[in-house]
Amino acid sequence: MTPEPDPLADAPGEMNPLETMMWRAEVDPRLRSIVVIVDVLDAEPDWDRLVAAHEWATRVVPRLRQRVMEPWGWGPPTWVPDPDFALSFHLRRMRLAEGGGLRELLDQAALCAMTPFDRSRPAWEALLVEGLDGGRAGYLVKVHHSLADGLGLVQILSLLHSSSREPSADKADPPPPGSTPPSRLGLTAWQAGRALVAAPPAVVGGLRTGVTALGRAALAPVTTLTDGWAAVWSAARAALPPTLTGSPAFRGRSLNRRFEALDVDLATLKAAGRAAGGSLNDAYLAGLVGGIRRYHLALGLPAPDRIPVGMPVNTRDPSDPMGGNHWAGTRFAVPLDDVDAATRIGQVRDIVRAVTSARVVDALGLVAPVLAALPAPLLARVQGAATSANDLQASNVPGMTRPTYLAGARIVRSYPFAPLPGAPAMIALTSHEDTCCIAATLDPAAITDPALFRECLVAGFEEVLGLAGTG
Repeated sequence: MTPEPDPLADAPGEMNPLETMMWRAEVDPRLRSIVVIVDVLDAEPDWDRLVAAHEWATRVVPRLRQRVMEPWGWGPPTWVPDPDFALSFHLRRMRLAEGGGLRELLDQAALCAMTPFDRSRPAWEALLVEGLDGGRAGYLVKVHHSLADGLGLVQILSLLHSSSREPSADKADPPPPGSTPPSRLGLTAWQAGRALVAAPPAVVGGLRTGVTALGRAALAPVTTLTDGWAAVWSAARAALPPTLTGSPAFRGRSLNRRFEALDVDLATLKAAGRAAGGSLNDAYLAGLVGGIRRYHLALGLPAPDRIPVGMPVNTRDPSDPMGGNHWAGTRFAVPLDDVDAATRIGQVRDIVRAVTSARVVDALGLVAPVLAALPAPLLARVQGAATSANDLQASNVPGMTRPTYLAGARIVRSYPFAPLPGAPAMIALTSHEDTCCIAATLDPAAITDPALFRECLVAGFEEVLGLAGTG
């Protein structure tokens, strides 16, 4: 008898625990995990070429034609083919009122971020915004974080890019991926059956691990206990919320978002970090911290001694498939009371190294399987309590290093606006040619004067950049 085909053979994929947490925590709308990339183009791209590029990309990356299916009470959410996929729903165009500039483009992008996805369709959208001043255009890509992290999104978007304005030479035209999803009942049965088949080896493996651990403890109880405590302590230092409350100035929370963007010279920021014995990332964080300190003072408020900060650390391996999420969450407290930029870079360097060099960095990864199995409302409560404890979330993602074009238009800036899961500010940096594009996702209920906040960030970076000539 011929076995029935695997209902998941058309390349669906189960979410890992971290992705499951991001997807299911959205029962609380404040925890929506929406990423918006804002590209500024030097000209309006050719629409037909843009459509063709997206059509081709959705064939190369089947995940772009897949939606999320939830099993009945068993197993993780799973990406399955969307039989109703329509590119025209996911790729659209609009025109700004005459004279629109970057501010209007960012406002449109923030509106996109505040609009939830249709969870019955693939979790991405793209919008061409025409009519920017000077003949420019904007290109917005909105993606659910469970589909890809920052580096994964850079990989996927690279499929739309070319190295010249002219159309690329003929390239392979892959056929559309399969479009027949399993039924929800079939998915549930498949996951349950697979779990039952896998259970005996897992149990045996667990018993073997336990016997090995018991034997090691019997032979060297002090060493075993010390090693175990060291692992637990390093995990706690890396990922547990700092034992301090956030700034009283940032107490408000809302569903609204405000986007602010600024540019910093890449070579100068690197030189500033080196001058103080740190890295580009150390100088970047020092600039953010300096800006937050200045913001408190500008509001007439005392700056806290320290603020809690969250930062993802890349764990992606070159062999990992395109897209997906491969990162570890870290949390630490950063001093806010030192006004010297060089000292601040040194402090940030020591704190970040202590956290990221810990024996167990990915404590979130250790507990994610447990958290992902919680009922969605309880998961949202736990996850929201952790992320909202931070005054700042910051990330740094390598971007494009050479001139890049989209359907005949050159991408002159690319700003990565990351999700804001309960914190006052999520600020992300991506390198674009010789510029650091810094994108601040703000909750205006917490950052009540976003324009002033941006000015303070600019001043904080100017202080750091002033070190570039001292090394």
